[in-house]
Amino acid sequence: MPLLIFPCNGNAVEALDCIGDDYDMIGFVDDSVDKVGTEKFGRPVLPRSALERYPDAQVLAVPGSPTSYRSRAAVVGGLGVKRERFATIVHPSARVSPRARVGANVLIMAGVVITTAAIGDHVCILPNTVIHHDSAVGDWTLVGSNVTIAGNVTVGSNAYIGSGTSIINGIRIGDGALLGLGSNVLRDVAPNSTFAGNPARQLARHTV
Repeated sequence: MPLLIFPCNGNAVEALDCIGDDYDMIGFVDDSVDKVGTEKFGRPVLPRSALERYPDAQVLAVPGSPTSYRSRAAVVGGLGVKRERFATIVHPSARVSPRARVGANVLIMAGVVITTAAIGDHVCILPNTVIHHDSAVGDWTLVGSNVTIAGNVTVGSNAYIGSGTSIINGIRIGDGALLGLGSNVLRDVAPNSTFAGNPARQLARHTV
């Protein structure tokens, strides 16, 4: 199956190691004039028109960082790609329970363990993260590496969970929240807020 990855960023480069034999990676798609026409690890960086040039290609869209994660829905929506065309890529070393639910346009990297959890659409999960039973991760959320999400946790949509974070069981992370690197989260996190530290405390609240 042909595959295009958008954009040419860190998540996309790491996705190369997750692609199995089911996919033939055509190239990266990017809007940057500095990147289009170049190559990254032997793969061409193509303009957005490649989405129309290769109509049979599936698409993995993995934009977003701690500074831009709030715009992920708008950026991916702007591609004009139908849901059924999005790929879900799982690294061969990841362990995803057959009782888990995983949405469309999801990237699950090496060493991730997902038990009986629910993962929404457009989610990116970096290496060695563990998501335990009866937890849910909302659409558009980015989860860093070496994160532990205990049982019965609800992570809202369009959140950012920094690498090394641990979330105690039974709490809720609100929509649009950001958890800083290495946070130890022991209580609910309000929507559109930034929490960090051990134990994590609120540092800021953002307007939407």
